[in-house]
Formats: sequence, structure tokens, C-alpha cells
Amino acid sequence: MRIRLAKTADITGIMHLVGKVVPLMQAAGNFQWGNDYPNPEVFTQDISLAQLWVAEIDQQIVGVSAITTDQDPEYTDAGWDITEKAIVTHRLAVDPDLQGKGIARALMQQAETVAQSRNISILRVDTNSENKATQALFPKLGYTFSGEITLAKRPGLRFFCYQKLL
Repeated sequence: MRIRLAKTADITGIMHLVGKVVPLMQAAGNFQWGNDYPNPEVFTQDISLAQLWVAEIDQQIVGVSAITTDQDPEYTDAGWDITEKAIVTHRLAVDPDLQGKGIARALMQQAETVAQSRNISILRVDTNSENKATQALFPKLGYTFSGEITLAKRPGLRFFCYQKLL
């Protein structure tokens, strides 16, 4: 497996991956993503900011993650000081056919690598309250539960916040 920064040419493969993930998320009651989000424009913006990473196996995109410093204002509801610099993982997805192969773990490790390279000691992530896979994964990676929030941009949904200090 190879983790690398995404390129504009990857958008088609990323959207194919999202197209496989969204129906399974929704079937499990997780409506965090849909036809409107994430979309090519969001991923294009991530690429322009050099904050979108992909996991590849045999030159196929099998995972994606935005590794950013973007903190939603609602994060304060989890007790976080959003004026503190933090690396925040957004838009994490893994090919459903390859789950359990360490792809999400590798992408989350990349977030740590980015944090260390920028001398940032705080890692944060939020996940939909219905996403049982990430709720199991994040504590295994050393993240602690910080609280539950709602996000204005995704009304009607609840999100669990996790943090890791390096």
C-alpha cells in the first residue's frame, strides 16, 4: 500500500470510491454523506490546498482522507479550544471491498506524520454517531472520546469527537 498526496487526475477514482461507500453508509443509518457531499469540488479544493491523501494498492485508489487544520466552530461544544493548532482528519473513506486491511489506520497514521512535520501535537477527528467502524477504530489508534456535537452544515445529525495528543 502506498499513501500519497492526491492529484486532480485522482478525482474520478475518489468519486468511484465515494460511490461505493455512500450506499453502505446510508444502509447502516449513517447519513453523513449523500449525493451532495462529498463532491468533486470539495476534493478539488482539498487537492489545491495539498491536504488530500489517497491510499493506493496496485495503482487503484482504495482510501482517501483530507488531513487539514480545519476546525468547525461547533468543536467548542466538545470542550476543544479551536484556537489551538490541530491536525483534523476529514472525509476518511475506505473501499468497502478492502476494509479490515489497515487502510484507514495507514491514513490516520499519515495525519500523525503531517502533525509531527508541522510540530503540531493535537490530532482531532469527528465521526457520525452511526459510524460504528470509526468509533471502534479511533480508540484503538490512541484517540479519546471528547464529546458529542451537532454541525450546522449537516443538520439533524450527531457527531462524536475524538482527540489524540502526541
